Amino acid sequence: MINIMYLVLTAILALNVSAEILNAFKVVDSSLLKSNASIDGSNTTLFKSLQDKMKKPETSANATIWFGKAEQAKKLSDVIYTKIEMLKDSLVRASGYAPERGDTTYKEDDLESATRLFIVNGKGQELLKDLTNLRTQLLAIDPEINKEFASKLPIDISVPPSTTGSNNSWEYNYFHMTPTVAAVTILSKFENDVKNAENQIVTYCHNKVGAVEVVYDKFQPIAAASSTYLMPGQELIVTAGVGAFNSAAKPVITIDGAAVQINDNGVAEKKFNVSGGGSRKVHVVINYIKPDGKPDQLIKDIEYTVGTPGGVAASADKMNVFYIGVENPVTVGSPTGWDRTNVSLPGGTLTSNGGNGRFNARVTTPGKITLNVTADGKTTPFEFRVKRIPDPIIKVGTSGGGRMQAVAFRSQTFVRADLENFDFEAKFSVTGATVYFNIPGDRNVKQVTLTGGSMAPAAQYMSLLVPGATVTFDNITVVGPDGQKRTIQNPPGFSLF
Repeated sequence: MINIMYLVLTAILALNVSAEILNAFKVVDSSLLKSNASIDGSNTTLFKSLQDKMKKPETSANATIWFGKAEQAKKLSDVIYTKIEMLKDSLVRASGYAPERGDTTYKEDDLESATRLFIVNGKGQELLKDLTNLRTQLLAIDPEINKEFASKLPIDISVPPSTTGSNNSWEYNYFHMTPTVAAVTILSKFENDVKNAENQIVTYCHNKVGAVEVVYDKFQPIAAASSTYLMPGQELIVTAGVGAFNSAAKPVITIDGAAVQINDNGVAEKKFNVSGGGSRKVHVVINYIKPDGKPDQLIKDIEYTVGTPGGVAASADKMNVFYIGVENPVTVGSPTGWDRTNVSLPGGTLTSNGGNGRFNARVTTPGKITLNVTADGKTTPFEFRVKRIPDPIIKVGTSGGGRMQAVAFRSQTFVRADLENFDFEAKFSVTGATVYFNIPGDRNVKQVTLTGGSMAPAAQYMSLLVPGATVTFDNITVVGPDGQKRTIQNPPGFSLF
């Protein structure tokens, strides 16, 4: 009879784990995994810099000492991180994951596996002991490290509050009757604690030697002309120099919105077959890593001119593209005078923009559109691309996601949509979003629905955010100048420190 009652109770509890809650845990887990990958990248840069300093006579002795301490911290954290990964594997396998048999999913709402593994089989107490020992061992690496981090090492081994008010054990409050997907997320949280602790100690060790240095190891001649279309007697200015490049900068280059492969010297080349006539621009964006390890961006427009037989020309003032929802300035030139020139835009509308061949074009349908210029009885077509305005970047404060100080995040009152690297003054407004809050010490992910850009509906959870918390946005909708509602495909997540 007792066994039957237990099965009935388990079934009832399983029914109460909604799909929305399970999905929320998956969203938070994905954010934690991205945060861990980012921390790994930071640690790699720091270790490379320490190794470089060990080769320099002026820093070799000090760098060798602190490199050893940083490496010790990494080895200690790697051991615990690997153990937690093994616990994850054991947990999902207990819930049905068996890739060797073709079963690549598991029962996410399974309420028994976490209880059995961490409480009945004692893995919870082992995990607590491992985290406790890791904290002790990291602080024991050096007296200066202990003094610096004794009160702030981000490994949380406190007993989470019980949902029933009972004075239960650490593992009971984390894993008793916890759905498997939630237990996996809790384990990812502990992995994030371990990675954060390692990163803070490695950063401290590196700072005892000096700042990150980037050595430029590749060079390329750079030359540019002031114009690619000149008449006799006009001045030509040529600028030349040497471009220094470091492979650790990891540049990502786009030309007119398309990613371009970089050669061994850090240079991207793209060939065009030009068309139409008049002035043109090529929009170049270069994202790279600065010597201090922080990302940065360079933007440049390369201008050129396409000649047209008979002197007729038409050029978009902002690249060879018309965007939906905004007025696109376009300049038309004619050798015959405006009394004998006609300009038309089938499929769009043209309005005068001060005369002298200046117009504003408005378009509605993505694809291509043709501007026809008829001068002295001869019509010359000019083809333009028609695009939707690109999706904006969702930001809280100055950050578009990733690591952010908890105190800075708490002070924000709005989430906004910024249109970056765009030639037009186009504004987007946030019309809705779902926000998930994962607060240390609270096993329940909090969910808030926004109906605009204001974070006021989430004020009660914003005030509770502390280092180690994560905030994830989903289902973000925005409205731009075209009046069409769109959903942001890659909403941001924030890992607070």
